[in-house]
Amino acid sequence: MKSKFLLLPILTVVVIACSETNPKINDANQSTVYKELDELRQISKRFFGTLPATAASNQNILSEDKVELGKKLYFDTRLSADNTISCNSCHNLNNGTGVDNLSFSPGVNGTLGGRNSPTVLNAAFHSSQFWDGRSASIEEQAGEPILNPVEMAMPSEKAVVDKLKKTTDYPPLFAKAFPDDADALSYANLELAIGAFERTLITPSRYDEFIAGNDEALTEKELAGLKTFIDAECTTCHNGKAFGGNMFQKFGLYGNYWEHTNSKNIDNGRFDVTQNESDKYMFKVPSLRNIAKTAPYFHDGSVADLGQAVKIMGELQTEKKLTATDVDNIVAFLTSLNGNLDPALIAQN
Repeated sequence: MKSKFLLLPILTVVVIACSETNPKINDANQSTVYKELDELRQISKRFFGTLPATAASNQNILSEDKVELGKKLYFDTRLSADNTISCNSCHNLNNGTGVDNLSFSPGVNGTLGGRNSPTVLNAAFHSSQFWDGRSASIEEQAGEPILNPVEMAMPSEKAVVDKLKKTTDYPPLFAKAFPDDADALSYANLELAIGAFERTLITPSRYDEFIAGNDEALTEKELAGLKTFIDAECTTCHNGKAFGGNMFQKFGLYGNYWEHTNSKNIDNGRFDVTQNESDKYMFKVPSLRNIAKTAPYFHDGSVADLGQAVKIMGELQTEKKLTATDVDNIVAFLTSLNGNLDPALIAQN
């Protein structure tokens, strides 16, 4: 894409300098800068859209009671076989990231999973869940780790339901959240409740303030990084509300990923689900929202530094040798995608 914004950094500097000496010059240049910013804003909207307050679903209508039940379940270690692991153990909301910042997460008995735990923040906007896309929705995904022998290790859906029915707190909460169900405490409703809670885990950022019209929301360097991100064709895969999460892509279009990441194991990606040769090394494109907080990177957590990850992506996915300045600016822009959850949303009673 040809750049329309080559003068943006220069004009910004001119405006700052002139504002101290000549208001008339400042007004003229400021008008040009605002035009450039608005063009960048409109192009960005076409690639990324705007971020809603929640990830609504016609299949899982949100209610306050359902979301509150989902939050309780999300933080409850009783959903694991030995009462030590919760959803929050691997997808930590208390640290504001939705991850545990480990390459691989430990489950029951300390057994490590085989892939890096992606952030749950904004994940409800994704077209599928898990690195290999084996779950079609956030609700379906919510039920899988509970039964995974390496993660929470409960033996069956029935065992989970029986365990919760023996508690004093859950039966009335399920009945309140699902008032039309004769047998409200079911595994399907557990998935719906956790999914409902996760659909509220949306993190608007300074980038979203810029999209909403705040010309002061992003720094000059972050704006340059946004422009570079677009010009370098990162948007081919990282697009939509979550800056990713809505397609599969081969990791290593222009080379073997493990030669760049120094991965200890070669992961076949989506091939393990479909057994289609064309799906070998295909992974769901991750979201870039909050990416600056969620190291280490890639499906195996093999790279700890965001700048290094950006450089690798340039080489492997777009066959571009990004300059040090390009990488530095893109990292600055990605930092502007950091957002925070409303503390009241995850506060424990």
